[in-house]
Amino acid sequence: MISLHTSPLAQPGSGDSGGMNVYVRELVSSLAQGGVDCTTYTRADRAGLPSEVVVEPNHRVVHVEAGPHHLPKEALGEIVEPFTDRVLADLDHHGRPDAVHANYWLSGLVGHRIKHVLDVPFVATFHTLARVKAEGGDPEPSWRDRAEAEITTCADAICVSCTEEELQFRRLYGDPEGRIEIVAPGVEHAFFAPGDRGGARAALDLPADRPVLLFVGRIQPLKGPDVAVRALRELADRHGRRDALLLVVGGASGNDGDAESERIRQLVDELGLADRVRFVPPQPHHILSTYYRAADVVLVPSRSESFGLVALEAAACGIPVVASAVGGLLSLVDDDRTGLLVADRDPAHFAAAVARVLDDEVLAASMAQQSALRASAYTWGFAAARLRRLYHDLAAERLVACT
Repeated sequence: MISLHTSPLAQPGSGDSGGMNVYVRELVSSLAQGGVDCTTYTRADRAGLPSEVVVEPNHRVVHVEAGPHHLPKEALGEIVEPFTDRVLADLDHHGRPDAVHANYWLSGLVGHRIKHVLDVPFVATFHTLARVKAEGGDPEPSWRDRAEAEITTCADAICVSCTEEELQFRRLYGDPEGRIEIVAPGVEHAFFAPGDRGGARAALDLPADRPVLLFVGRIQPLKGPDVAVRALRELADRHGRRDALLLVVGGASGNDGDAESERIRQLVDELGLADRVRFVPPQPHHILSTYYRAADVVLVPSRSESFGLVALEAAACGIPVVASAVGGLLSLVDDDRTGLLVADRDPAHFAAAVARVLDDEVLAASMAQQSALRASAYTWGFAAARLRRLYHDLAAERLVACT
């Protein structure tokens, strides 16, 4: 497993750590527990990291030294070659793998080369794509788009999270040379399950009698924390909900992360919401369930979202989700049944959807029940089983030749 730009051992919610970290860590853990010997290669992003960490039987993480430790994500393309050289050296010592599975486009460049050097099947999971981000208003450099197009012509399999993402991929990139495999992420139901709202609020020192909205994610424009803040203002002005609170759980992300965090805080002050917005630093993943259970509604106002792990975790806890009608959220949120989808990112429309849930206790209770039921079908064990079958099938097939 290749995860060059971010480690599965990192704390999700800040820097470049997010849903992909959870995806790689949980998926590899489930593969390992199923008897698959897994190694994840990630870049050492600070001094003093051990060369490798044995997470559990069949599951080790290797920290690869490549370039200066504190490199911005935008500069990581420069260290792909030395990173790949060191991965190949480690593989030479430990033995040729049955398959290489790359996560994100930078890792895809690594996996592409490993495929040809070792003649092994190459699986790619992009998580985000340049053309998808451009449609959502977040254009990426042209060299990233070219790299992703190159990877799609050589990957033996491309994993997507849902049918909506597959359709989106085929529309923007055409039919790939290899197969497309739907591998939906899972949720750890031992942590993310319905629970007592009063107890969760008491644990977080939140009032028991006020509506609580929750935003979980990195503080970056793509995730839309500004939409969540403005929706809180609209909820007061248009719907009389002046007692609602908003929790923003997450940290700065990317080169402009600190500036974006400051911009969001200034927006809170400008809108007169300082006493109704609480900023919470990134939390250990298993602790997030307490925040979900404390909420009446979880907001996911992303510009684009390949899947939407936050929406799935909230659903597993029985919390209605109000989300942008984009990407994987279209498949994950059953509009009017498990949550509400908003066709645009207008804060007034998000506020109206939130007010509908808050004002209708019967609807909210039904959504809570139905969302938890639907989320129960998503497990990491099932995702790992699909991947085991995929790896096995690819080992018996002719590899895709580069075009």
